[in-house]
Amino acid sequence: MNDTIIRVENLSKQYMLGKNGGSEGLRHLIHDLATAPLRWLGNRRSLPGSGVANNGGSETNQKSAKDFWALKDVSFEIKRGEVVGIIGRNGAGKSTLLKILSRITEPTEGHVEITGRVASLLEVGTGFHPELSGRENIFLNGAILGMSRAEIRKKFDEIVAFSEVEQFLDTPVKRYSSGMYVRLAFAVAAHLEPEILIVDEVLAVGDAQFQKKCLGKMQDVAKGGRTVLFVSHNMAAVQQLCSKLVWLQGGTVVKIGNAANLIREYLGSSQSTNAVWSRPTSDCGHNDVEIICAAIVNSSGNISDQVCGSEGFGIKISLRCKRDYEYMQVAVRFTNQNGIPCLSTCNTDNAGAFIPISVGLHDFFVCMPANLLAPGLYTLKIAAHLPKVGILDLVDDKLALSINEVGSLSALFGDGRLGVVQPILTWRHSIA
Repeated sequence: MNDTIIRVENLSKQYMLGKNGGSEGLRHLIHDLATAPLRWLGNRRSLPGSGVANNGGSETNQKSAKDFWALKDVSFEIKRGEVVGIIGRNGAGKSTLLKILSRITEPTEGHVEITGRVASLLEVGTGFHPELSGRENIFLNGAILGMSRAEIRKKFDEIVAFSEVEQFLDTPVKRYSSGMYVRLAFAVAAHLEPEILIVDEVLAVGDAQFQKKCLGKMQDVAKGGRTVLFVSHNMAAVQQLCSKLVWLQGGTVVKIGNAANLIREYLGSSQSTNAVWSRPTSDCGHNDVEIICAAIVNSSGNISDQVCGSEGFGIKISLRCKRDYEYMQVAVRFTNQNGIPCLSTCNTDNAGAFIPISVGLHDFFVCMPANLLAPGLYTLKIAAHLPKVGILDLVDDKLALSINEVGSLSALFGDGRLGVVQPILTWRHSIA
């Protein structure tokens, strides 16, 4: 018995930059047909992949349009019951792939074979009619999935309980907050028993407790033999849920493989502009002290803006001095996404005394231990300063860092440890 439920072969999707995408989506088609039917018919003489030239557009539009391949020659297979993560940086093609698998848009080349009903949760607003109430949208979505009213009623109470929107069930969903919308949309998608559940980063809209609840539900869905496709930048969530990953970069497949192995390779793979900074040449030579460049490096020594919480990382700093200093300090401060300064360190921490800095180029490196900062997003300030005198040079929030839960105690036990730092401390226990 062939248990392949999704087969993708040589899938490509092309967009035309600088040209109105009137062919994408029913709303644009209806608008074009209503406002300019003759021009619309002329433009439809060329269909994606048809090989027929479109002579209805102007020469100017043709010249200004540029080909952009959001996906190019993507191929993979997914077996029934697999939980597969789609990972990659922004612009890698993840959302485009999910839209094709969800039949929201069509590929330019290649084809997809899907066996079974698909429920998708791609973005806030997808799949619900804004004028209908939450109750009506539950039945509408069930009907779209091919379920009878009796089947939907059987699941109705579970959906409402999971979504926690019972108080607003008869309110039009256009009046819902984004969090309420996502809770109800996920509850419908997960409970109406599709063979394939597709979930994009939309879960990030919810709070931490809701995200944990959704991950648990997706695990239940997978244990029931159904297939889950999950896109997220949260590598801890991906590791917890997925056994297999498809890694996309620039619209193509980099690698397909075991989730645990691929996550570490992915996190250490690419150099990010968030992880490295250098002073523009035009801005050099004006001050006595100048920070020339700075970078974040992971435990493998690669420049990266993403590191595992269970592994150490380092900060490289280079500065140039035009004169000697008897007691200058070089410092780094970490600030979290809530604007809270979480940690500061300077080059005199382990020396216990000020270190003279002479004329010339100096390199500094600070090792950050594993399991220190809590998982999350951070910006870095780097300063050269004279204590109790003033700042000589400052690199303000030019570097950004994401610390993932992968391998951390929070990921292992799911305990949601609070605090801006999460060090592993030594405990002693004795019976009194």
